[in-house]
Amino acid sequence: MTKRDYYEILDVNLNATGDEIKKAYRKIALKYHPDRNPGNKESEEKFKEAAEAYSVLIDPEKRLIYDRFGHDGLRGEGFSGFTGFNSTIFEGFEDILGSFFNFGFGDFFGTTQRQRSYYPRKGRNLALEVSLTLEEAVVGVEKEIRLNRNETCSTCNGSKLRPGTKKAICSNCNGNGQVRYQQGFFSISRTCSHCGGVGEVILTPCVDCKGTGKVKKKRVVNIKIPAGVEDGMKLRIQGEGEAGDQGAQKGDLYVLINVKEHEFFKRKEENLYCQMSISFPEAALGTKIDVPTLKGTEILKIPEGTQTGEVFKIKGKGATILNSNKKGDLFVQIQVKTPENLNKAQKEILQKFAESMGESLDCTDKNYKNKIKNIFH
Repeated sequence: MTKRDYYEILDVNLNATGDEIKKAYRKIALKYHPDRNPGNKESEEKFKEAAEAYSVLIDPEKRLIYDRFGHDGLRGEGFSGFTGFNSTIFEGFEDILGSFFNFGFGDFFGTTQRQRSYYPRKGRNLALEVSLTLEEAVVGVEKEIRLNRNETCSTCNGSKLRPGTKKAICSNCNGNGQVRYQQGFFSISRTCSHCGGVGEVILTPCVDCKGTGKVKKKRVVNIKIPAGVEDGMKLRIQGEGEAGDQGAQKGDLYVLINVKEHEFFKRKEENLYCQMSISFPEAALGTKIDVPTLKGTEILKIPEGTQTGEVFKIKGKGATILNSNKKGDLFVQIQVKTPENLNKAQKEILQKFAESMGESLDCTDKNYKNKIKNIFH
């Protein structure tokens, strides 16, 4: 099933502000909320869909990745669609929906009596652009890139604790990770703001990472660009993003391919195109020419009587087809070059040639005038 565009789901434009996104989400969530539509599976799915869209577009980092790479950029982030849907994206939405409904998200997703709502988060995905020449894109290349990313703190190993210390039970939620609020007949559970749903707090944070579990590191990473990539393609390098929480996976690195224009070749998918000029005598009598390719040259036979604009194919001299050993073709368009600055002898030779063909180059000639008349009558 094809996932719908998040902007389309919330009915907002690409430049929508955070407030506009919140307003749009609240309108849709209230309309399709399960308390208003008991037993309606279609409304339930629309409610989930809107929450998923909101949780991405309201987050600046996730929104940036989504805008550049679409749904593929968010894979592994807990937004993989309705199958295996991660209900934790609803936590904290009560401030948007208000206390209008007596409804618990945990009950809706079969997680009643869950004490802690904290889940280790996968590391952030990173994205960058890599510029390639046409030759590099066609044959493949290895590129060295420099990253400045968050990595697991080696001092605390991501625990956020000063070595030799332990976490303490959160006094705000008594270790449950959630705080329940009672408003008349309505009861709402929210993630504990003091411990973030963990149920525990750190009293003695790691000095090196200041209790974040991560530190910034400059890294040099070698990435292999496969043969056959095209301009605008996205490559996913698994595990080369930022470190996640302790016990969670690293994020991924997304590489956007930018192929520079070539001064001689044009590319369309796996085929290459170029133009070659030949002289009038070569076109008339036929010849052989050397055609440049991305690897050396190829001899192309030009038959006699070739006209300008004719195209010839050199098989197997195009670009490599991605993830295969096959190659496209090279198409050569011929341009017949008209000679310039002829001397007297050369002009006389061409004049005699024209006369031998029954042609007159004299515009005052009666036969020439008759030819012109026939064109327009």
